[in-house]
Amino acid sequence: MSQHDVSHTIFGEPPPPVRRRRDLHRHRKPRRGHRRWLVLLLAIVLVGAAAWAAVGVIVPMVSGLFTQSEAQDFAGPGEGAVEVVIRSGETGEDIATTLRDAEVVKTRTAYIEVAQADPQAAAAIQPGTYSLLKGMPAQEAFDILTDPSNRVAAGTTIREGLWKAETFAALSKATGVPVEDYEAAAKDPAAIGLPEEAGGEVEGWLFPSTYEFADDTPAADQLATMVAQTVKTLEAAGIPREEWQRTLTIASIVEGEVNGDADRAKVARVILNRLDDGPPNYGLLQMDSTVHFVAQERGRAGTSDEQRASDSPYNTYKVKGLPPGPIGTPGAASIEAAANPADGDWHFFVTVDPGTGETKFAVTQAEHDANVKEFQAWCSANPGKC
Repeated sequence: MSQHDVSHTIFGEPPPPVRRRRDLHRHRKPRRGHRRWLVLLLAIVLVGAAAWAAVGVIVPMVSGLFTQSEAQDFAGPGEGAVEVVIRSGETGEDIATTLRDAEVVKTRTAYIEVAQADPQAAAAIQPGTYSLLKGMPAQEAFDILTDPSNRVAAGTTIREGLWKAETFAALSKATGVPVEDYEAAAKDPAAIGLPEEAGGEVEGWLFPSTYEFADDTPAADQLATMVAQTVKTLEAAGIPREEWQRTLTIASIVEGEVNGDADRAKVARVILNRLDDGPPNYGLLQMDSTVHFVAQERGRAGTSDEQRASDSPYNTYKVKGLPPGPIGTPGAASIEAAANPADGDWHFFVTVDPGTGETKFAVTQAEHDANVKEFQAWCSANPGKC
């Protein structure tokens, strides 16, 4: 018995079993298996944590892609009626700002995206007052604006050919601003943006269109808007600035002489041919519209001997060449005709039927005289209209 065995026997404790190498190996195998499971479990936990973190990042990003448009636009249908004024000359971005500020659409972007998807309809939106709802989807607001029948108020329409006095009266009636305010504003070229080419005279520069002016819009601001539209039209027609006043003067005569668009370019050619004319006219335009302007009278076709005897520089029966300036406000069609007259040798024209606007053109005096007889026959059949 070894010393180790003896010590344990003396104190009454059994000697510990002697472990052989083979027994030690058997005891270690279970420990190694536990470690493998622990490592595997730890790996699973780490992978799961990483996946959860990824989901936390990716899901909001993907969700944002789907909800971004919703954040920019109202779901609708909207509530609380609000009137929105679309003014002449406003761009799509201007309209988007107006709608956003009125709380009709949630963002400018929402409306702009809808308008860009249908540029033709967007360009056709007419000035006026429209009844919309607060909190509308941009598409629904756009659909309302593109339908002219939805206008609550159609605005103030200034038709082609009006004299400035008639224009002031029409504006005053629509807005309540006194005529005197328009007259005073017209005398301040700088305040209304009147180009130097106009020579300080607003006649012919107040573009005919439909305008939506608020009741508190100053007269000067209204006239400035109209003058700016005339400048825009001249520029769009490609007319050099030094030709603006001359073009407007010719266009105003065209506007005063014809009713049908087909005749405008031909009348413009007659004017130019007469300016270069020899006998018998020697540059006399002899246009009734200029005499009507001098008399400031409407309602009758033709002119009287007394009217044609006026010494006014606008009387083209007595004064050669173009009048000093426009004799009314021409529209875009007449401006285009003045800029691009038709080709032809006509020196004469007469509206043989003022009721329908039928106009006949002639090269020679004899042809013109025959056409004049038709006009005189119409006058005889329609007493009081000539």
